[in-house]
Amino acid sequence: MGVADIYHYLARRHSAAGTDSFFLACTWWWMLHRPGRRGAPREAITAAGQGPAGPARRGAGTPYDVSTKGNSMVPPRERPAADGPAPAVSVGPAASVDPERDADVLVVGYGPVGQLLSLLLADRGLRVAAVEQWPRPYPLPRAVAYDGQAARALDAVGVGEELAPVTEPSPDYVVTDAAGRALLRVPLRADGRHGRPDSTSVHQPRLEAALTARGERLPGLRVHRGYRAVGLTATDSAVELVAEAAADGATRRLTASWVVGCDGANSFVQRELGGEVDDFGFALDWMACDVVPHRPAEFPPRNDQVADPVRPRVAVSSGPGHRRWEFMRLPGEDVDTFATEDHAWRLLAGFGVTPENAVLTRHAVYTFAGRNARRWRRGRVLLAGDAAHQMPPFAGQGMCSGFRDAVGLAWRLALVVRGRADAALLDDYVTERRAQVRHSIDLSVRLGRLICVTDPAAAAARDRSMLGQAPPEGGAPEGGAANGGAPGAAPGIGDELPGETLAAGFLFGGGGAPAGRLVGQARLTGPEGTDRADAVLGDGFVLLCREDPAALADAEALALLRELGGRAVRVLPADGTEGAAGTDSGGPGAGTVRDTDGAYLPWLAELGAVAALLRPDHYLYGAAGDAAGVGRLLADLRERLAG
Repeated sequence: MGVADIYHYLARRHSAAGTDSFFLACTWWWMLHRPGRRGAPREAITAAGQGPAGPARRGAGTPYDVSTKGNSMVPPRERPAADGPAPAVSVGPAASVDPERDADVLVVGYGPVGQLLSLLLADRGLRVAAVEQWPRPYPLPRAVAYDGQAARALDAVGVGEELAPVTEPSPDYVVTDAAGRALLRVPLRADGRHGRPDSTSVHQPRLEAALTARGERLPGLRVHRGYRAVGLTATDSAVELVAEAAADGATRRLTASWVVGCDGANSFVQRELGGEVDDFGFALDWMACDVVPHRPAEFPPRNDQVADPVRPRVAVSSGPGHRRWEFMRLPGEDVDTFATEDHAWRLLAGFGVTPENAVLTRHAVYTFAGRNARRWRRGRVLLAGDAAHQMPPFAGQGMCSGFRDAVGLAWRLALVVRGRADAALLDDYVTERRAQVRHSIDLSVRLGRLICVTDPAAAAARDRSMLGQAPPEGGAPEGGAANGGAPGAAPGIGDELPGETLAAGFLFGGGGAPAGRLVGQARLTGPEGTDRADAVLGDGFVLLCREDPAALADAEALALLRELGGRAVRVLPADGTEGAAGTDSGGPGAGTVRDTDGAYLPWLAELGAVAALLRPDHYLYGAAGDAAGVGRLLADLRERLAG
């Protein structure tokens, strides 16, 4: 489930009332229990790292739904034994701007975010080296779901379809009170605006296995497992990383043009950049229990957040045949007693889960936090994933946010390494992603403050506030106005959604509507057949045109797109009735596509655009209403790439 899914749904449900009861409730709760307010429950509002568990006990401030190896969800005693580095995985180098170096890009950390970034870079022909401190992948899940935008990223590296056996769509996102009445219900679509489910639950080890297998087939990717980053030196022209073998302490030195830290919440690379973070001041201990039911059908997929003051708790799917239940540690509750296996079973019994009908594969106490690194880049060193940000798990955006980092960074690094763009392009990555992540953390914290209420009177006031809102016309609530049944009207592929739209960055004119919108995908038909738009259009810049591109832009401007690995295409109606000169035997010809689902031509018309330029990460760079505007659009692109 994406952040925008929640905002879009709430805006639709509450527009008739002219207010947003969900955020009124969250704001009310924050004002009542904000840090420093007299009488506020201290344990529920302590800053990350200063919670009741203490930073030394559980790795405070580390969220669970991320792939990082510094994750407090996986205590040191649960980690795989450091019994020697596995052989580096590689088949041979790809072309490089500087073959004297070990890699064009060195990725520190090879969890899902580091894996995705490595694959995206290697797919673009760069030489990539990844350093991972653990000798072998961790066998149990941390993240449990990803959203439609993340699904597009997995499709881009060729693993989307093969994940089908280990994933299942989430039907909805529900927050209930202690009596089971829905305070908030966000319906989720099996075929959302990104051409994939709005939310997909997954068994993370199988996800990592698919990414690992894909990486082994890429000749430009070399993975060094069992090596811990211990030293980092950067100059104006290169970076050197010193890595220490877990087995015997032997060191090796790796050089690259760029280094990206994807090494988790306890990131070595982030510390090298100064380690300063903006802390959102919300940290609590929870226990996660991963369970394999003997008969999975008895525990259907669900995505429930139970806002019960007696003990807030969560029940979610983590892929077919796998379920997770989570329980909050109450203020004053002894950490060691709370963390025992016997206690885990007692808590699970409330959901009908017992040793007779399920296997408890792992239980672990973690401390979540909301943090955003103040510095994401210094020279040739960058951050992505949990090394750059952490957030409470309640919006399911930890791994998804890391995937968005990887997608936004990969195409930029590829252009910079090849000399097609100035390194200033990487500053726009920081500008864009840091702002978006702040939005995701803010929503996650608001949801957490809504759910993690342990004062009965405060919980009762919250419930009355949310259940007492009158639903908009046409609503069919079970309990309160935040309830919904069917998903209703889906947002269009180019709708402006809160939390997704970029206000500033690498955009036409530096930003401003309609530039910065994230463009979804529908089906298109190209010369090779019908598929989702990403598969038909490719992974570079794309100029989508309602007319012949050659009539809208000169040859030099169109050549720029080709140099960037992009293309210009004309979009024809699904029946091919307009511009049939570009067709061959009833099908689209080279340089044309058909709007199979009727989504792109109406969108262009709504923009008043004859052409729209999409970035490789599916954001709208800008749109133009005539040929002169197209010329200005492409000239602006050339200028901004030059720095």
